Order: sequence, then structure tokens, then C-alpha cells
Amino acid sequence: MPKYEVDEAKLRQLEEYIDSLSNKEGALIPVLYKAQEIFGYLPKDVQLFIARKLGIFAAKVYGVTTFYSYFTMQPRGKHVINICMGTACFVKGADKILEEIKKELDIKEGNMSKDGMFSVDTLRCVGACGLAPVVMVDGKVYGRVKVEDVKGILDEYRKREG
Repeated sequence: MPKYEVDEAKLRQLEEYIDSLSNKEGALIPVLYKAQEIFGYLPKDVQLFIARKLGIFAAKVYGVTTFYSYFTMQPRGKHVINICMGTACFVKGADKILEEIKKELDIKEGNMSKDGMFSVDTLRCVGACGLAPVVMVDGKVYGRVKVEDVKGILDEYRKREG
């Protein structure tokens, strides 16, 4: 097996998952989901490993990875914050909420906080326009968020970590 510059125990876990699949044809997206669950993101070597194990071109793995916004090739924080920037959310101040989150975490959009706890990103629309503006943390939806709510939402996740 070629040498990959990633955690070998995690790579074995991914390999066991792939080997457990009865039908590898059409399994790329579920394998990418599993890989991202295991590694937290999809580094190049993990993509190459997946391509080899599924018997497909690395370019196909890369193409799917970059096409779907769920997948990331950069490390993410333990908690992923998504701010909806759809029309309804934007009109109701989502841009101000994003700025407050970035200020509170000392982070730029698309990056991870220094402590590795949070990543911040934007989405086009989460389909919850009646709750605008919407912030999601790890898939949990917070509706009608105000700038003054940001610290409380972040503290909720900070407290969980002790």
C-alpha cells in the first residue's frame, strides 16, 4: 500500500468501511461522507486513497469533493457555524450577524478559530426564510437571530466543552 500522510488508524477505519460495502460502484459520495466524518475534512491523500480503493480516477474524487459544498478540503472546527445569506436572511441582517461572529471568534469566513473549536461559513439559503435571519451550528437551526444573541449561542457550545 502506498504511504499516505494522514493518521494511519483513521485510514484503516476508512478502509474497513469501504471494504464492508457490498457494492462499490456508486459508493463515492457515501465514502466521502464517511471519510469526512472520520478525518473532519478531505485532505488530498485521503482523496487519493479513496480513488485507489474504489478503482476510480482521483480527478473524479476531487471533482465530487469540490462540487458539493458539504465537503471540505480544509480542517474544520469541532463546531461548524453556517450563516444563511439568502435574500430574506440578508435583508434581516445576516451580514451583521456574520461580522459579529467573526469578531467574537477573531476569525475570517471559511476558517477555523485558533482553538479549533469553531469554523465559520455562509450558505446561500437554508430554506427557513420564515425564521430569518438563520444561523446553524452543527446542523441545529437558530432562527430570528439578533447580533446580541451571538455571544450566547457561542457560549452554549463553549460550555459543552468545559
